[in-house]
Amino acid sequence: MSAALHQALPRPLPQAGGEALDRVSDFPAIPEGWAYLDTAATAQKPQAVVDAITRAYGETYATVHRGVYQRSADMTVAYEAARKAVARFIGAGSPDEIVFVRGATEAINLVAQCWAGTQLKAGDRILLSMLEHHSNIVPWQMIAAARGVAIDVLPLTPDHRIDLDSMERMITPAHKLVALGHVSNVLGSVLDAKRATDIAHSVGAKILLDGCQSVPRIAVDVQAIGCDFYVFSGHKLYGPTGIGVLWAKPELLEAMPPYQGGGSMIDKVSFAKTTYAPPPGRFEAGTPHIVGALGLHAAIDYVESIGLGAIHAHETALVTATREALSGINSVRLYGPADSAGIVSFTIEGVHPHDIGTILDEERVAIRAGHHCAQPLMEALGVEATARASFGVYNGPADVDALVRGIARVTRIFG
Repeated sequence: MSAALHQALPRPLPQAGGEALDRVSDFPAIPEGWAYLDTAATAQKPQAVVDAITRAYGETYATVHRGVYQRSADMTVAYEAARKAVARFIGAGSPDEIVFVRGATEAINLVAQCWAGTQLKAGDRILLSMLEHHSNIVPWQMIAAARGVAIDVLPLTPDHRIDLDSMERMITPAHKLVALGHVSNVLGSVLDAKRATDIAHSVGAKILLDGCQSVPRIAVDVQAIGCDFYVFSGHKLYGPTGIGVLWAKPELLEAMPPYQGGGSMIDKVSFAKTTYAPPPGRFEAGTPHIVGALGLHAAIDYVESIGLGAIHAHETALVTATREALSGINSVRLYGPADSAGIVSFTIEGVHPHDIGTILDEERVAIRAGHHCAQPLMEALGVEATARASFGVYNGPADVDALVRGIARVTRIFG
C-alpha cells in the first residue's frame, strides 16, 4: 500500500463519545490477524452470546409453555423475556406484536402467505425496488403468480439509493403492498423509511421493511416509522442462526390466518373443528427455537451495551476510510453512496470478484464475492458480481489496512 493510501486511514477512528470501539476481544472466533469483513452475511458472536447459549443448553434447558415443573416455568419466563427485549429494541407497542421465526426469509414468506395470499386479488399490484435481496423478491413473485397480481420495480438514484421521488410518481391505489430493504445488503444505502411509509400509506398500501442490515447498525423504531411489517434475522445482529423476528401491527396479525398447524398455535382441537391461539402464538407452531431466542436476547443486550449510535459512528468511519483508500486505486470501482451503512461493494477492472476474494483470503482477509442474492441489482449495475467488505463492532483500522494491502496485491497480480 502506498504511503498516501496508508495516511488516508484515520487513527483512531472517531466515535460518538470520542473513543474508538475495541471489541474484537469479545469475539472468540476471531483470531489475531484475521480481518473478518463479511458481517453483512453473518455476524460473529460475542462471548456473551456463546455463554448464554451454552448455559441454556448445559444448565437451564427445558421446554416452554407446557411444563408445570419449575425449570420449564423458568425457561418460559426467559423465552418471553426475549420477546420483550425484541419489542423494546425496535420500539414495538407490545411484546405480543413480536413473532419468532427462523429468520427474515421465513418472516417475509409468512406475510406473503398469510397476509398477501389472503388479501390481494387479481389486478392488485406490489411495489418492490431494484436493490432487494432475493428473499424480498421471490415470495412476492410466488404470490403474484398465484393471485394474478402484478409487480412493479422502483429504480435507483444515481448514487444507488431507492428512488423515492420515482415512488411518489409510480405508486397508485392499485398498489396494495410495498416491500423495501431498510439498508441494502449490497450497497449499504439507507432508506428514508418514514418517507417511504408515508408514500405507501398515501394510497392505502401496506409497507413491509426488511431490517436485516439495519437493526445491527442504526436505531429502529417501528412505531415512529409507521410501517406495517418489519422483519430481521438474529444472526446478523450478533445472535444465533435459526431465529428471526416478524413485527406487525396488531390488527394485521389478528386478521391473518396461521402459517403452519401444530402444537402451541391452537386454542382447542377436535376433529369437528380447531380454533387458534391469538397472536403471536398462532404463528409459532411446534416447539420453538428456545435457545435461539435466549441467544438473541443476549445479542440485543450486547448491542445495547455499546449503543447503536456508537456502532453507527464506528462503521461510518470504517466505510469512509475504506472508500477514501480504494478511490486512490484507478482500477477499483466503488458502488453505493458515500454514507453507506457499514458496507462497501467494489469491483476491480479485469478481475473477477471470486479471484479478489481468493487472494484476499490468502492475506487473511474474509470478504464476500458474488451476486449477494441480488441478481436484479447486479444487472442494473451492469456487472455479474461485486466484492463486498462489510464491517462490525470487531473491526478497526488494521482491518482496513489489511483489505487495502490485499487489494494492492490483487492489482499487482492481475496488472
